[in-house]
Amino acid sequence: MIISYLVPVVLVVLLIAASIRILPEYKRGVVFFLGRYQKVKGPGLVIVIPAIQKMQVVDLRVITMDVPEQDVISQDNVTVKVNAVLYFRVVDPEKAIIQVENFTQATSQLAQTTLRSVLGKHDLDEMLSERDKLNDDIQEIIDAQTDSWGIKVANVEIKHVDLDESMIRAIARQAEAERERRAKVIHAEGELQASKKLVEAANVMQENSAALQLRYLQTMSDMSNKNASTIVFPLPMDIMEAFKDMKAKHMASGPDAHKSDG
Repeated sequence: MIISYLVPVVLVVLLIAASIRILPEYKRGVVFFLGRYQKVKGPGLVIVIPAIQKMQVVDLRVITMDVPEQDVISQDNVTVKVNAVLYFRVVDPEKAIIQVENFTQATSQLAQTTLRSVLGKHDLDEMLSERDKLNDDIQEIIDAQTDSWGIKVANVEIKHVDLDESMIRAIARQAEAERERRAKVIHAEGELQASKKLVEAANVMQENSAALQLRYLQTMSDMSNKNASTIVFPLPMDIMEAFKDMKAKHMASGPDAHKSDG
């Protein structure tokens, strides 16, 4: 008699135990009733009737996914290996379960193909120098396509752009040539500025002969401070002008003057 009552009680207890689910704050349960979508439940205590209802649990936390290394041919025909990291989370558990079979795998495959297609449209220099812009472009494309799956892509970061040794040496030579070019340009600009200052100084000295004499004395003072065996004899510039005048008069009274006398 007792056994006849005990068996139904045990079955009810087991049914209740099998029906009780507890979901933490960061998880939701997508419940199906006889194969049809019913509702999203959680967090907390959830009752799921066995054999009639089925629940699939979805994690709402941000998922960090490592995008495997991809072989990419840039727009300037350079082969590189690129890998990245993807941050996304489920914002609509219903779509994540119903619209796609495995949203994690689907997002991973989409990230790989998008990474190859986006980077293939850019040159190697852009991959190395404009990484933030490429990250934003990849994130926008993936986010737009996963929106129908109830997934929000928060961020995409390119981690490594690996080059072969020959390309690394070529980039090093290019950087060295660029540094040499900048050095020559800076040197030329310095020469141009110095020449302008020299012209200004020459104009000032031309207007005032005393300035030229002072510069001459300053040069002699600088030479005297050095341990050198050079002997300097100051010679007034007026004497040089007198010699020039004498030479000009001598040339004027040269062979032509003797011919006229004859």
